[in-house]
Amino acid sequence: MNMEARVASEDQLVRLLQVGVVLEEVFEARAEQHYRDLSERDRETVGNEVVALLTEAREESAEHRRRLEALIDDLDAETIAFDRIQTLVAEQYGETKPDDFDGLLYDQLHSEESAYKFYDDLLEGIENSDAEFGVSRERLLETLEAIREEEAEGVERVTRLMEQE
Repeated sequence: MNMEARVASEDQLVRLLQVGVVLEEVFEARAEQHYRDLSERDRETVGNEVVALLTEAREESAEHRRRLEALIDDLDAETIAFDRIQTLVAEQYGETKPDDFDGLLYDQLHSEESAYKFYDDLLEGIENSDAEFGVSRERLLETLEAIREEEAEGVERVTRLMEQE
């Protein structure tokens, strides 16, 4: 996601955190769709590790949403309508569908890499900013760094699985 070099205001931060919430919803839905599709196929052909990956990806996205929503709740800023955020996310990330990739692992890798890049850019924007926010900068950075690290671990895990195939 292209974002400015710095997060200039609390309103901008809230909007970006809302984008993160919607992204996590998109990624969770995609992992859920792959999981449901697997139930129709022979799960043994993809292996237990892939099934576990999809389950954990859904759970991780739900947890990331909860963390982001907690930050948003603690900020004293006006939020943007959910449907407007969905539109922004659809414009940026809606160009690809799960079926656009050669297999569920490629789609999962795309989701993990996209999430990592989003959080990496967001962290850079906050670090380059001197704006004051309604939550401590330390808590904000710690939360986002932890999420980014989990996304990096997801990228590594999917890559390892792809190399095993």
